[in-house]
This record gives sequence, C-alpha cells and structure tokens, in this order.
Amino acid sequence: MAPESAVGLRVRDDALDMTAWLSVLVPLLVMFFALGMERVESRLRESTVRPEELEELLERPRPDEVRALFRQGTGRALELFRLRGKAPRRSRPTRNKRAA
Repeated sequence: MAPESAVGLRVRDDALDMTAWLSVLVPLLVMFFALGMERVESRLRESTVRPEELEELLERPRPDEVRALFRQGTGRALELFRLRGKAPRRSRPTRNKRAA
C-alpha cells in the first residue's frame, strides 16, 4: 500500500469518528440544556406576581409598603403586603375616658 492512501484512509476514519461523536453529543447537550431551562422557568413561574395581588397593593398601600416599594422595589413591597395578610389583626387599645 502506498503511504498516501494510508493517510487518506486515516483521515476518512477520523472524519467518521468525529461524525459519530457529534451525532451522540449534540442531542445530549440539547437535552441537558432543555432540562436546565425548565428548572429556571419553574423558579420564575413560582416567583411571579399575580395581577390581583399587585392591584390590591396599589389600591390600599400602607406607608411601610410604599417606602419599601420606593426604596427596594416591588419584591419587598409585596413581601410586606403578604405578611400583612397573614398577620393576626391587632385590636386598637381603647382609651380610658375620664369623667369631668
């Protein structure tokens, strides 16, 4: 066999090997990328703000919520708003009226 034909066969074998590796690796990389993006998407879906909740916050804000909205953004203001809904209602202390 001539040395030139042996080199040609080796190059052809290398090309077939690369094609085989690429045909296996590319789908695997795409699959792992898709799985990773789904995890990111599910976290984003959980942290989204419901429009009704934001509307209620903007309709009846408390001073601390407005301050948080101005200084720290929507996330912190909604956190305070949600805490307001979970906190037990405190009754206002009654003032003793003295008879004159």
